[in-house]
Amino acid sequence: MLHSGIALVVFAAAQAAAPASNGVQWAPLTPNQPAAAPAAQVTPAVRRSLPAGTQVSVTPLQEISSKHVKEGERFQFRVVNDVVENGVVVIPRGSMATGVISMQTGRAIGGKSGKFDVTFEKVEANGRVFPLMGTHRQEGKGNTVGALLGSILISGRSAVMMPGQIVTAMVKEQTDY
Repeated sequence: MLHSGIALVVFAAAQAAAPASNGVQWAPLTPNQPAAAPAAQVTPAVRRSLPAGTQVSVTPLQEISSKHVKEGERFQFRVVNDVVENGVVVIPRGSMATGVISMQTGRAIGGKSGKFDVTFEKVEANGRVFPLMGTHRQEGKGNTVGALLGSILISGRSAVMMPGQIVTAMVKEQTDY
C-alpha cells in the first residue's frame, strides 16, 4: 500500500510540473478505454485513363468533296456521342476532332469515281488532347454504264462526305484524364 501511495504522489507531481502549453489536459486511461483512434488511412490517387482503341464517333463540320480537297488539308469534326469510361464522360459529345486528307483522287474517265481518305489525328476534350488513329475512305459512285462501254466521255462522280455522316476513329494510345 505504501508503494502505491508513493506512485500516486509521484504521478501527481509529474502532472503538476509538466507545462500545459496547448491547454490540453490529459487523463489517465481506464482499463475499458481504447488507447487512441487509428490514424486516418491515406488512399493513393486513382489513375484514370482512356484505353487505346476506344471508339470515337465523329461527323464533319462541313462538306468535304474529292473535287475540292488536297492532300494534307485539315478538317474539323464534331464528336457525336459521349465517350464514357467507368461511368465518367471523358470525351463529351460536341468536342472537336481533327482529320487530315491523306489521299485524294478526282473522278476519272471510263466511269471511275473520285475518292479520298481522312486520317484522324486528335480530339480535344476537357483540357486534354487524345491522339486518334484510323482512316476513313470516302468514294464517289462510279458510272457503271461508262465503265462497261469504256467511254472516255463518261466519268464517275466525286466523293462527298456531308455533315451528319458518322464515321469512327479510335483513341491511339492510353491517355490519362
